[in-house]
Amino acid sequence: MTKPLADRIALVTGASRGIGFATARALARAGAHIVAVARTQGGLEELDDAIKAEGGTATLVPLDITDFDGVDRLAGALRERYGRLDIMVGNAGMLGALSPLDHISAMDWDSVMKTNVTANWRLVKAFLDLLKASDAGRVVFITSGLASSARAYWGSYSVSKAALEALARSLAAETLTTNLKVNLYIPGQVHTRMLSSAMPGKDMTDVTKPDDVAAKIIDLCLPSLQHTGRYFSFRSGTFMDFQAPA
Repeated sequence: MTKPLADRIALVTGASRGIGFATARALARAGAHIVAVARTQGGLEELDDAIKAEGGTATLVPLDITDFDGVDRLAGALRERYGRLDIMVGNAGMLGALSPLDHISAMDWDSVMKTNVTANWRLVKAFLDLLKASDAGRVVFITSGLASSARAYWGSYSVSKAALEALARSLAAETLTTNLKVNLYIPGQVHTRMLSSAMPGKDMTDVTKPDDVAAKIIDLCLPSLQHTGRYFSFRSGTFMDFQAPA
């Protein structure tokens, strides 16, 4: 069976659990070699076992994406080994404190912004030349409807995702005449540890599973994709322009 991402190199952040774990597996099943980045060594090893069991391959990178020197070293290693990067999925993120804005500590605020915004900018800074070296570079950032729908006590997370969307829009505009396509993916509520911590006691029976979300991300990574600078909504299954999603 032909694999649509055969011989592609795909970097996935936050790959040790949740959406990142499922996305890495889905990309591997589609034929990509996975560069799996996460802080948790044990989770990465579980991912490696799962990918190998399905006939795929992965390179494990135990790395906190806020270790910017480490991000630069990884870019250098990929440059030396492959000379390109075909796919980058910016999935890693943190929820932060669910609290009134004036009660959030400066340390917590800075941690959310560093992880959800600055780290993704540093990924762009480190890997953009490798993505441009691909014949069909693809970037997908995982965002949230909360970026455009203000909700009490979710301030730091909402602000960080709004900033991430502005980052993606800027990158898409700056690379419009290249082979690179940059899009945002809105998965909605997904059965993950983050959602469980945000909504303890929530019945997860009918909540979307990470594997279902990951299956749709594949479409945003295909060499045939023509969209750039747009949202893709899991719920509607369609691309949307940059505006408040329905």
